[in-house]
Amino acid sequence: MGFHSIAGAAYRALTAVKDGPSLYDVCDPLLLNYRGGDPHLGKFYRTALGNPALRPLLRRTGLPQLRDETRLQRLREALTRARDDDAPDWAAIGAPVAELMDSIDVRHPQPKPAAANGHAPDFGEIEKIIRRCGAHLLRSFAKNGFIPTYAAFNLIGDADIGGREMVMALTGLNSRGYKNSTLLFNLARIFIAHSPARALINPPWTGIAEPMWQPMQIRHRSAYYDAFFTEALLSFVETGLASSDQAGASRRAITDMVDFCLRVSAEEVPSHDGSTVNVITALAPLPHPRFSKFFAQIKQDLGFGIYVPDCDTTACSFSAATQAGSDNPILTQPLLDFYRGLQVREGANEPRVTVPLNDNVDYEGGVVTWIDNLRGDRPYGNDLDPTLNLDILEVSFRNLKRWKVVETPQRLETVQRIIGFQRRLVDSGAFKNPRSHIYYLPELYSAYFGRCYAAFIALPQAARLAIDPENAFEFIRVRVLAYVETELITHEMNAFDAALALMALAHLGADAASFAAPLHCIIAQTGEGGRHGPYKAYEWNKMKTPTRILVGGPEVTSAFVLRALALARGVMMRGGRA
Repeated sequence: MGFHSIAGAAYRALTAVKDGPSLYDVCDPLLLNYRGGDPHLGKFYRTALGNPALRPLLRRTGLPQLRDETRLQRLREALTRARDDDAPDWAAIGAPVAELMDSIDVRHPQPKPAAANGHAPDFGEIEKIIRRCGAHLLRSFAKNGFIPTYAAFNLIGDADIGGREMVMALTGLNSRGYKNSTLLFNLARIFIAHSPARALINPPWTGIAEPMWQPMQIRHRSAYYDAFFTEALLSFVETGLASSDQAGASRRAITDMVDFCLRVSAEEVPSHDGSTVNVITALAPLPHPRFSKFFAQIKQDLGFGIYVPDCDTTACSFSAATQAGSDNPILTQPLLDFYRGLQVREGANEPRVTVPLNDNVDYEGGVVTWIDNLRGDRPYGNDLDPTLNLDILEVSFRNLKRWKVVETPQRLETVQRIIGFQRRLVDSGAFKNPRSHIYYLPELYSAYFGRCYAAFIALPQAARLAIDPENAFEFIRVRVLAYVETELITHEMNAFDAALALMALAHLGADAASFAAPLHCIIAQTGEGGRHGPYKAYEWNKMKTPTRILVGGPEVTSAFVLRALALARGVMMRGGRA
């Protein structure tokens, strides 16, 4: 949005004619000041929704539906019960909010068709950007002592979360604070959707991955991100395009990041067989995440104080460390034995997926996301994400010999059931549906399948046959590649979309001629990041609840672009095919 568009939207929000009770008319009498009950609900309301920045934009937005006194009273009674009840009935509390959410009308991006771009750029342009992105990552590490990632709230929420899904979250999450934030964020979404301020909070963009608005970003560090930055710097060194000083700096940064993943972020948790195992936590204890004091306090006030380990951070950290040649003994743990206890078995185990936001997917064989800590905490309930399960396969292929996967029937069965889960997902076409993914986009699933496929195809033929006797990987490869070639790259893209498309194309055996569109997009948008780096920050992953929380950053985009260009360059140098 340009300055005039921003100013116009702000003016319309500040001068709107109120048509019914506003968010603050509903909530101030109940949540602004009170004694007794749950203190967090009021603290969250004052911090997230009643703050001086948001209040002027929404104070004149009213809902005509709430002029109905009966509906207004039902809503206020629900908020009162959420505040005062010792054991709230969250399904009943969410019902009046869910009814109002039918009018939000938030949709996924639908990029316009794009014209073909002709021939791919020459090597000189590609190599120049690889060097620029690598230098950006190393400069950021030298400046900060780590490579930062950022989180940003989009208060309009996620298109896949309607009233039904909000109630799923309210009843499936374990933390009362997280339930509070889910309830109030979704209530606020309704008013934002009817306000001229919507244009400020959710402006339109080009492509699929959402750009992240600079003022709303919260800088932090996590092992999951360090694992990916490790892979990016490994790729930079392998291209041979890094100077000797840059190669040395890359290796030092990689050593530090692997240590952060495997030592600083390691946490012992109980396994299903009564033993304990070391996994990697999503967010290490303070001060390791490197939040500012301001945002550390806000995080606590908003109810995000407890973080537990997750299967994805663990898999990606182990994979990056393996690629970096780490000899840390933690890597000898056969993670598949642990993941087996978190794998969904249809009709045979307790319902593991308590927040089934993607219940259009057949979960059988998939591994859930969150891991109970030693105290038994699991604040987010549990969900199941397809891309996460690709990462479990990828790390298993990289450690196939070390973990004796083929030689151990239970481990081999665990892998094959995850492959079966992926095949059914792709066979149904659900992998292309954003609703099927909890934390990622279909385009990122495609790129990460490419990453997983590359690890699989690097195995000896006998191992591949033992793991995948029905040739499921080839079945999936053909369909994912068709999606990228006929849908993703034939429409308008931003730089992040283009990098993901290019990663998938390069890994999955596409002809180099198909690289032209994403390569031209990446080159054309170089410099868009201004002083922050070569590119803007875009949505890498997200939380759909309690609202749409995006994670990414300029460094993240540089890392994906670097990886994509390095892969494409390698294919082009080999004559045009992977």
